Amino acid sequence: MTDQTRGRTPDAEQAEPEDKDWEWRRKIRSNPHSHRIYKWVVGIVGTIVTVVGLIAVPAPGPGWLIVFVGVGILASEFEWAQRLLDWGKARLADWNDWLAPKPWWFKGLVGLMTLALVALVFYGLFLISGIPGFVPDVIQHRLTRLPGL
Repeated sequence: MTDQTRGRTPDAEQAEPEDKDWEWRRKIRSNPHSHRIYKWVVGIVGTIVTVVGLIAVPAPGPGWLIVFVGVGILASEFEWAQRLLDWGKARLADWNDWLAPKPWWFKGLVGLMTLALVALVFYGLFLISGIPGFVPDVIQHRLTRLPGL
C-alpha cells in the first residue's frame, strides 16, 4: 500500500514524530489546573538555574552558560524570557563578530583582562567574607599572603 492509498501524504508522516514529541505538553496545557502547576514548576526551576548561573558568573567556569540554560528553561513557557534569550543570543553573536577578526594577541589580552577581573571579584569576596573552608590548604596559605586576607 502506498501513502496515498492510506490517506496520508509523505509530509504528514514526517510531521507525526514531531507532533508526538510535544503531545505531553498539549495534554498539560489542555487542563488549566495542570498547566498552572507546570508553569509554576518551570518558573521556579528556571529561576533557580538562572540565579545559580548568575552567582557562578564571576567564578571560573560555565557561569554564563548556566544563565543561558536557566533563561532557556523559562523561555519554554514565558514569552518575556524568550525575548530575553533572543536578546542575549544577539549580544553574544555581536561580541563574537567583533572579536573574531582581531589578532591573536588582542584575543589573549581580552582573556587576561577577563582573568584579572575574575581575580579581583574573588579578592573582593574574600575580603568581605573570608577565604572559604573548602579551599585547599596549599591555596589558602598562599591567599593569606595577600594584603587584607
